[in-house]
Amino acid sequence: MRALTESEVRASFINATEDELALIEMPHDFLLIDWEFHDFLAWRDPASSKRGCVVIQTDQGVTGIVLRPNDPGRTRSGMCNICHTMQPGNQVALFTARRSGAAGHRGDSVGTYICADLSCHESVRLAHPLAPNEVRAEGQVDFRLDGTRRRMERLVARVQEETG
Repeated sequence: MRALTESEVRASFINATEDELALIEMPHDFLLIDWEFHDFLAWRDPASSKRGCVVIQTDQGVTGIVLRPNDPGRTRSGMCNICHTMQPGNQVALFTARRSGAAGHRGDSVGTYICADLSCHESVRLAHPLAPNEVRAEGQVDFRLDGTRRRMERLVARVQEETG
């Protein structure tokens, strides 16, 4: 990602009202973000545990969405649908996002299971332990990064979709 200002981030949200935008706080380390390291920016709002934010940059520009988390499950384990990382059940939560435009005003939303702390971009960069006779394929991490980015782009596109 290219470096973004706070104003650019706030202007990118497609499913937030003016009142909601005023309440969103940037991550505490916003001024220190290594933008080249991020495929997208995702954070839990420090001002409200009931709000998460995602900002992604595509060829069409910068797009942000506001997410609402449900309480994490109490199951044994779960898989994040963005980074495809298996996590203990309390570390994966259902996040919903109000659709943009008229559909959002009608109350339409989309949802998916995501890492509860929205750390998908970091999770895919961690090397998984190998079995004693296993060899890490070259490009394996890059493949996971690309998949994570594509799945986040699809989630943002679903929020933007016009429905009839």
